[in-house]
Amino acid sequence: MELLKIIFLTVLMFFVIVTVHEWGHYFFAKRAGILVREFAIGFGPKLFSYKRDETQFTLRLLPFGGYARMAGEDPELVQISNGQTVALRLDGEEVRKIYLDRLDSRKNVIRGEVSDVDLEDRLIVKLDVDGEELNYRVHPQAMLVAKGKETQIAPKDRQYGSKTVGQRALSIFAGPLMNFILAFVLFALHTQMAGIPLAEPSHLQIGEVMKGMPAQEAGVQQGDIIESVNGKPVGTDANGLIDMIKASKDKPMEWTVKRGDQTLAITLTPRSVDKEEGGKVGSTIVTYFPTRSASFGETFTVAGKDLVYTTKAIFIGFQQLINKFSMDDLGGPVRTFEVTGQIAKQGISQLTYWAAILSLYLGIFNLLPIPALDGSRLVFLGVEALRGKPVDPNREGLVHFIGFAMLFLLMIAVTYNDILRLIG
Repeated sequence: MELLKIIFLTVLMFFVIVTVHEWGHYFFAKRAGILVREFAIGFGPKLFSYKRDETQFTLRLLPFGGYARMAGEDPELVQISNGQTVALRLDGEEVRKIYLDRLDSRKNVIRGEVSDVDLEDRLIVKLDVDGEELNYRVHPQAMLVAKGKETQIAPKDRQYGSKTVGQRALSIFAGPLMNFILAFVLFALHTQMAGIPLAEPSHLQIGEVMKGMPAQEAGVQQGDIIESVNGKPVGTDANGLIDMIKASKDKPMEWTVKRGDQTLAITLTPRSVDKEEGGKVGSTIVTYFPTRSASFGETFTVAGKDLVYTTKAIFIGFQQLINKFSMDDLGGPVRTFEVTGQIAKQGISQLTYWAAILSLYLGIFNLLPIPALDGSRLVFLGVEALRGKPVDPNREGLVHFIGFAMLFLLMIAVTYNDILRLIG
């Protein structure tokens, strides 16, 4: 049951972070009047789908992100050309459905050969029906029906490219912006749950306990309070205890720990790991600070400080990665799920803080000027604003396609490296 709980919390966390990001794109695109064809969480085959208003909401198999597909961003999949035979279903004097296949089985329709069609500007279709040319107005929300699938037409004023640079930039920037807002809210929730640490620490306690290491073998558990080692009180000196452990390589140590109402004597022997000098027991040593409840004002102040501190840390990490690139420094979905599972074991408070970090990281990463990311699309919009005209859509599309392919290959390589690390 505990494992299922951790899996559920981990999946829920990623679902919320990605959904909030894509909702930002979706909401501001709708506000600008853009037709959003699909709001998807994940990639690949559909697991669940339903339609609301004009948008298809889908949950897909691969939980690596999501997208809000806006009309006009990509070439329309369904096209009508002159000379093509179609069937029209009218609602009053306007066309509400245009059938492209199974024409003989359609009831209450008008069949004919297209002599002129414009579904973007004029919204008209002309049919040659038994030698007579008939003109019809097309409803702005008319549907194209082919192979059992309905696709809503996208008039020019409903397409992404028809909007101002500012409207398009806001619809793109809104995704990362929502991640920043979510991170702030989660930092605030963490502050409310964890409280504000007091100035002086009270004791040392065990954090994460690693499998197959001396601490676990001796029965040490997360949350144990360390009272003394080899008969000497340790107080709150974490560095002093770590030095004692290093100096006790292959030498038994007598620990006295408090677990709830029990006081336990535990013997464990530190050993070296990966040929490093000094001994290790395989657990983190946490300096525990008593906490007090945070006031409303303190909650927002601390959340703001956490946001600034974490942002700086993320950029320092990017800089270090550029200066000294290593595949082992990258973490893909496998490592992220692994770390999230470990943090989930520490409680909902720590998981909330970790979710805030991931949401902030996703927002910042998406704003990097890397092809296929939101940052790259904003760069193209900036160039358009300076030039007074858009970049050739085919060239921009090629840049994003190449960037997406490179990111996908990198993700595969990082995931493969994570799997090797796990099984190694």
